[in-house]
Amino acid sequence: MKKLSPIIPLFKQFIKDTETGKRLKKNGERIKPQSIQNYYYVLQNLVQFSVDCKFELRIADASKLTTRELLSEKNYWKKFYQKFTEFLYKKGCFDNYVGANIKTIRIFFNYLKNDKDFNTGDFQRLFYVRKEEVDILVLSPEQLKFLIHDAAFTQSLTPALRRVKDVFVFGCTTGLRYSDIVLLTNKNFEQQGQDWYLKLRSLKTKTFSYIKLPGYAIEIYLQYKQSNSKLPVFGSLTLFNFNKSLKQIGELAGFTTPIEVQRERQGKTKKISNSRTADKTRFCDKMSSHMMRRTAITTLLILGMPEHLVRKISGHSAASGSFNRYVHYAQAYMDKEIDKVYSKLELYYI
Repeated sequence: MKKLSPIIPLFKQFIKDTETGKRLKKNGERIKPQSIQNYYYVLQNLVQFSVDCKFELRIADASKLTTRELLSEKNYWKKFYQKFTEFLYKKGCFDNYVGANIKTIRIFFNYLKNDKDFNTGDFQRLFYVRKEEVDILVLSPEQLKFLIHDAAFTQSLTPALRRVKDVFVFGCTTGLRYSDIVLLTNKNFEQQGQDWYLKLRSLKTKTFSYIKLPGYAIEIYLQYKQSNSKLPVFGSLTLFNFNKSLKQIGELAGFTTPIEVQRERQGKTKKISNSRTADKTRFCDKMSSHMMRRTAITTLLILGMPEHLVRKISGHSAASGSFNRYVHYAQAYMDKEIDKVYSKLELYYI
């Protein structure tokens, strides 16, 4: 008779070993806190799934199974995948989130096999990781210039919103991730003659950047420069409040054009409307910290900077699939603008 081990205690041990550094990346680095937080989300989903669907979560050592028992286990994990993904989709989740959960479970299986010498039977290979291409939403050059230069709008904002707007503009210019911006100190800024440079090592990718700053970005830095070089330049900012304030700033700026947002469930496209009202989603409703980096990259491409230089600034490799999406978006934007010009040439008035 096959011996079964409950999954939840093993998954909790997987998280604990990751938190303590007992489990590391292949290059020897520790797993990032955000990844560990995602493991906890998966654990919560597994517990809720087991309770709501009355599905026993267990695993057997495949090295001690007969051929018939191996087939039974294979069918069990096929059923688990089907039921668990159905459970997530019924909760309203989209392909990227469901795929991320399955990816974590596959990592957990590999942990059991490689770190715990537990023969899993490699049933995780049955789990398909779905992915979806989410539309890139960025500020247009005109919208970014408005936030940079419109003094009357800036003065109309409260001090708290003004700071968020300034940080957002700084991010849309430098292409930094939110996680990097909140850690900037005076030591990251270097003056050479009349020029200022931003130098830092990315928290996520570990790549080094050395970026020359335009005049308005220098003014933003000098405005918030700390007397204590150990303190963050822009002070304390929570991501939740930052994103909430951005949506308010976008609304006040008039970035309220309705947009059609599409996501995918099980490979099928679904149109997403504003959950708060029956109205269509507005551009400002989708403004978030992610828009900073995307806006910086596409703006540089749209304004004509060579791709290899943009990659150097953004830290993308030459083969990066995500970077190619920015190139495609920028080309589509330029095509749209040039069509406006050509349409005027096609009209002839006597």
